[in-house]
Amino acid sequence: MPDADIAARLPAPPPLSDDCALFLDVDGCLLDFHDDPASVRAEPPLVARLDAIARRLDGALALVSGRSIASLDRMFAPGAFAAGGLHGLERRAAGSMPAPEAAVPAFDRAAWTKLVADARAWMAGHPRAVVEDKQRTLALHWRAAPEAEGDARAFAALALARLPGYQLQPGNRVLELRPAGADKGGAIAAFLSEPPFAGRTPVFAGDDLTDEPGFALVNERAGISIVVGDRRPTQAAYRLADPAGVRRWLEQWPGDGREASA
Repeated sequence: MPDADIAARLPAPPPLSDDCALFLDVDGCLLDFHDDPASVRAEPPLVARLDAIARRLDGALALVSGRSIASLDRMFAPGAFAAGGLHGLERRAAGSMPAPEAAVPAFDRAAWTKLVADARAWMAGHPRAVVEDKQRTLALHWRAAPEAEGDARAFAALALARLPGYQLQPGNRVLELRPAGADKGGAIAAFLSEPPFAGRTPVFAGDDLTDEPGFALVNERAGISIVVGDRRPTQAAYRLADPAGVRRWLEQWPGDGREASA
C-alpha cells in the first residue's frame, strides 16, 4: 500500500484536555512553510489562541523547533512561550531567559563565519535558495529553488568535514548542519521532568524527520503523537492533514462539538 494511503488511515487526534502537556513544532506544523524562513510571522489570532491554551494548561505549552528561541520570540510576539530551540540545544521556561545551552562541540566563531560565507558563495548561482545561519546550526533551503538541491547537498557534505561533532539533518527541502546529540525528544523529556509539564499527558505535533525523536518519546510516555501531512514512515499514532488542520484542532476542547480535519 502506498505511504500516502497509509498516512490517510491514521486517525485524527482527540481534542486537547486539561491534563495534557502540549508541544508544537512550528514550520510545516503550526505554520505553513514559506520560501523565506526569516519573513514568517504568526497571525495575532493564533498567538492569542496559544496564549489562551497555555493559560488553561497552567503554562504547559512549549514550542519545539529547529529555529532559535530568539527567532521564535520574533515570530510569536508578543507571546512568550516555553520553548525548545535549535532541535533541543536551547530550552527555556515560559517568559524566562534561555537556559544554558546543552553541551555542543567546541565553537570557533571566526571559522563559523567563514563557513557561512562559503555557503552563500557556493549557493550564489541560486538566488531563490536560502542559506539560514542560526549561529550554531546552518540550514540550506531549496524550497523555492528545486534546481539547487544538488549544490546544497554537495556543500553540506563538504562542510560536514569542517565541523567535528556535527551531523547532517535532512528535512522538508532543507539540509541542516547541527551538533549531534541533541534532539526534540530530549527537549520534551526535559520539560516533562519539571513543572508545569511534569505529571501531564504529553501531546506532540510535528511534520518532519526531526520530529520523530519527539514522537518516540511521547509514545514511550503513553502520550499522543501527531504527524502533520503525508510523510512516511513515522512513529506518530495520529495525523492531521496540514497546518490549517492543526490550527483548527487547537480550537477544539471537549464538548465544543467540533472535529479536526484528518
